[in-house]
Amino acid sequence: MESVTVRYRTPSHRRGEVRGVLNALMASRRAVLTTHVNADGDGVGSQVALAAWLRACGTDAWIINPTPFPDLFGFLLPDSNWVVDASSSRAQDLCDQADLAVVLDTGEIPRIGRVKPLIEELKTAVLDHHPPGPNAIGGVSFRDPGACATGEMVYDVVLAANGPWPQAVLDGIYVAILTDTGCFRFSNSTAGSHRVAADLIERGVDPEALHRQVYGASPLRRLRLLQVCLGTLDADEDVGVAWMSVPKDAADAIQATPDDLEGLVDYPRSVEGAAVGLLFRQTSKGDTKVSFRANEAVDMNALARQFGGGGHVRASGALVSHPIEEAIPLVVEATRAAVRAARDGEAS
Repeated sequence: MESVTVRYRTPSHRRGEVRGVLNALMASRRAVLTTHVNADGDGVGSQVALAAWLRACGTDAWIINPTPFPDLFGFLLPDSNWVVDASSSRAQDLCDQADLAVVLDTGEIPRIGRVKPLIEELKTAVLDHHPPGPNAIGGVSFRDPGACATGEMVYDVVLAANGPWPQAVLDGIYVAILTDTGCFRFSNSTAGSHRVAADLIERGVDPEALHRQVYGASPLRRLRLLQVCLGTLDADEDVGVAWMSVPKDAADAIQATPDDLEGLVDYPRSVEGAAVGLLFRQTSKGDTKVSFRANEAVDMNALARQFGGGGHVRASGALVSHPIEEAIPLVVEATRAAVRAARDGEAS
């Protein structure tokens, strides 16, 4: 049988918004790019890819984030000077001189933190794959919760422009998709996302090298932190909820970084029979950050919004204004209720 190559095509429902964002980007001569607080692989991968594409097209592009650019993904940057501290006078100057702000991997004002006052007078373009929330950022919009990652949407834009495709564009998009699909194992890993990945590989991505950079080189302190966190692992096996916490004293003692927390929630999520996995972490201000991850059809976005957070249907987060010892029982009980309701809905 003759083989047939099926190429990726941007879904028809996206094409109008792709064109609108592309027009805004092509009209810009100096752009600033931002993403959500505590940026992940999708946020920064999408930023680096889009910044590299803009620069290849002759537009100055700078990355200004509300929290530091994660060290784990620093290898994606062709030049570390592309990243500017949001609290610096240079960031203010660049925003004053810019003609476009691009917000990636979030569409909500609270999620861009201290960058908001820097860009509020600028024309804005938003590329985001999260369900819309109540505090939407205005401007030119390209939003699709059906995309596996914001990186896939950046790919749509570059594809519509017919490139160019510098290596940083390829690697940034691939890492964005790789991380947000959990190495292509989550339910958002679609035929389309695999076709995008295949095209990126044909254009020069090295999957083994990028996987090793992201997942294959853990500093010893991260494994020490995991060792401590696993001692807190607990589960309600009857309902199917598992949870784990990050002891603040232990994290402080080993000087853990935000990068060291990446992926820890997958351990409670991986408990046999768990419909939902939770990770709790106390902040320096005494609040509690919660990560929600689902294995079954339980809406994590709706659950997180009960605590002022949000995100995806299968993966979300929230900042709970309670100390960790109070937050854990509150969130666990709400999660139990969500799992029961989801299962009752399926049974009816």
